[in-house]
Amino acid sequence: MKNDYSHSLQEVIEQLIKTYRWSGKIDEQKVIDSWKTVVGNMIDRHTTRLQVKEKTLFVSLDSSALRNELMMARSKIIDSLNKEAGSKIVEDIVFR
Repeated sequence: MKNDYSHSLQEVIEQLIKTYRWSGKIDEQKVIDSWKTVVGNMIDRHTTRLQVKEKTLFVSLDSSALRNELMMARSKIIDSLNKEAGSKIVEDIVFR
């Protein structure tokens, strides 16, 4: 006798994400993964840590001069990160 429990792998994964409320963490990881694409290799090499908390991206850098330059381009970086991630995930960036 065949049981009626056939589901696609995609359905099972989507249900897991919904059940464990992982969608926010997955979105945050999309932003972190797209950082290098958005800012380029040079800035990525000077980035020591990325963290997303409550729609704010915290970026730790090893160069104060670069930190000042990026602060002026903050809104453009936010727009590019959200576009790359596919939804509005980041509302602000704090450079440290």
